[in-house]
Amino acid sequence: MDKIDIIKELLSYMRANGGPDKSWYVGISQYARKRLFTDHNVSKDQGIWIDLNADTDSIAREVEEFFIKQVRTDGGPGGGDMAANTVYAYKKTPSTRP
Repeated sequence: MDKIDIIKELLSYMRANGGPDKSWYVGISQYARKRLFTDHNVSKDQGIWIDLNADTDSIAREVEEFFIKQVRTDGGPGGGDMAANTVYAYKKTPSTRP
């Protein structure tokens, strides 16, 4: 997917599932589902999460930066490696990390 399509889809998903922007975490990874379910402890079945494949890792990084800096979600830019082309987001809960 391209940058604009990912941004639109993530924003739509976030708005549909509510909460302030800061209650969402946005990141990138080659292995987004491992990051979601293992590293961040998001519930696969009951958590509110989404992952989208970007056309390139550069696009994924641009999307991540947009959400962290402009939308003000939680997250840390600069993660992942050159294969990190999946953007993921989840709504934070008391059991997620962070």
